[in-house]
Amino acid sequence: MTQLEKLKIKLGIALADSAKDDLLNLYLTDAEELIIELSHMDAVPTSLSAVQVDLAIIAFNKQGIEGQTAHSEGGISRTFEDIPESMLKKIRSCRRLPR
Repeated sequence: MTQLEKLKIKLGIALADSAKDDLLNLYLTDAEELIIELSHMDAVPTSLSAVQVDLAIIAFNKQGIEGQTAHSEGGISRTFEDIPESMLKKIRSCRRLPR
Protein backbone atom coordinates (compact mmCIF):
# COMPACT_ATOMS: atom_id res chain seq x y z
CA MET A 1 0.00 0.00 0.00
CA THR A 2 1.36 3.44 -0.91
CA GLN A 3 1.76 6.32 1.50
CA LEU A 4 -0.97 8.18 -0.39
CA GLU A 5 -3.36 5.25 0.03
CA LYS A 6 -2.59 5.03 3.76
CA LEU A 7 -3.16 8.77 4.13
CA LYS A 8 -6.47 8.65 2.28
CA ILE A 9 -7.71 5.73 4.39
CA LYS A 10 -6.79 7.48 7.64
CA LEU A 11 -8.51 10.67 6.46
CA GLY A 12 -11.62 8.78 5.36
CA ILE A 13 -11.15 9.67 1.69
CA ALA A 14 -12.14 7.03 -0.85
CA LEU A 15 -9.13 5.56 -2.63
CA ALA A 16 -10.81 6.16 -5.99
CA ASP A 17 -11.36 9.86 -5.18
CA SER A 18 -8.41 11.65 -6.74
CA ALA A 19 -9.68 15.22 -6.25
CA LYS A 20 -7.23 15.95 -3.41
CA ASP A 21 -4.34 13.75 -4.51
CA ASP A 22 -2.09 16.69 -5.46
CA LEU A 23 -2.63 18.34 -2.08
CA LEU A 24 -2.16 15.07 -0.17
CA ASN A 25 1.03 14.27 -2.08
CA LEU A 26 2.31 17.76 -1.25
CA TYR A 27 1.72 17.15 2.46
CA LEU A 28 3.46 13.77 2.20
CA THR A 29 6.42 15.40 0.45
CA ASP A 30 6.61 18.14 3.08
CA ALA A 31 6.54 15.51 5.83
CA GLU A 32 9.23 13.49 4.04
CA GLU A 33 11.49 16.53 3.73
CA LEU A 34 11.01 17.37 7.40
CA ILE A 35 11.87 13.84 8.52
CA ILE A 36 14.95 13.76 6.28
CA GLU A 37 16.09 17.13 7.61
CA LEU A 38 15.59 16.20 11.27
CA SER A 39 17.02 12.69 10.97
CA HIS A 40 19.99 13.61 8.74
CA MET A 41 19.16 10.63 6.51
CA ASP A 42 18.91 10.43 2.74
CA ALA A 43 15.37 9.02 2.77
CA VAL A 44 12.57 8.29 5.20
CA PRO A 45 13.40 4.99 6.91
CA THR A 46 10.68 2.35 6.91
CA SER A 47 10.40 2.72 10.67
CA LEU A 48 9.22 6.33 10.17
CA SER A 49 6.76 5.78 7.31
CA ALA A 50 3.82 5.97 9.74
CA VAL A 51 5.21 9.22 11.16
CA GLN A 52 5.30 10.64 7.63
CA VAL A 53 1.60 9.85 7.16
CA ASP A 54 0.75 11.24 10.61
CA LEU A 55 2.60 14.49 9.90
CA ALA A 56 0.68 14.79 6.62
CA ILE A 57 -2.60 14.26 8.52
CA ILE A 58 -1.68 17.02 10.96
CA ALA A 59 -0.91 19.40 8.09
CA PHE A 60 -4.13 18.46 6.26
CA ASN A 61 -6.24 19.02 9.37
CA LYS A 62 -4.63 22.42 10.02
CA GLN A 63 -5.79 23.86 6.69
CA GLY A 64 -7.13 27.32 7.37
CA ILE A 65 -5.89 27.39 10.97
CA GLU A 66 -2.15 27.22 10.38
CA GLY A 67 -0.07 28.64 13.19
CA GLN A 68 -2.92 28.69 15.68
CA THR A 69 -1.60 28.34 19.21
CA ALA A 70 -4.90 28.66 21.09
CA HIS A 71 -8.60 28.84 20.32
CA SER A 72 -11.68 28.64 22.53
CA GLU A 73 -15.25 28.54 21.31
CA GLY A 74 -18.41 27.05 22.78
CA GLY A 75 -16.53 25.44 25.66
CA ILE A 76 -14.02 23.75 23.36
CA SER A 77 -10.38 24.75 23.56
CA ARG A 78 -7.69 23.89 21.02
CA THR A 79 -3.97 24.51 21.16
CA PHE A 80 -1.50 23.23 18.60
CA GLU A 81 2.18 22.56 18.70
CA ASP A 82 4.24 22.49 15.53
CA ILE A 83 5.27 18.85 15.66
CA PRO A 84 4.05 16.68 18.53
CA GLU A 85 6.88 15.72 20.87
CA SER A 86 6.02 12.03 20.49
CA MET A 87 6.75 12.23 16.76
CA LEU A 88 9.95 14.19 17.32
CA LYS A 89 11.16 11.45 19.69
CA LYS A 90 10.56 8.81 17.01
CA ILE A 91 12.44 10.86 14.43
CA ARG A 92 15.31 11.55 16.83
CA SER A 93 15.60 7.85 17.65
CA CYS A 94 16.48 7.21 13.98
CA ARG A 95 18.73 10.23 13.66
CA ARG A 96 22.13 9.84 12.09
CA LEU A 97 24.93 12.23 12.91
CA PRO A 98 25.32 15.03 10.34
CA ARG A 99 28.02 14.54 7.77
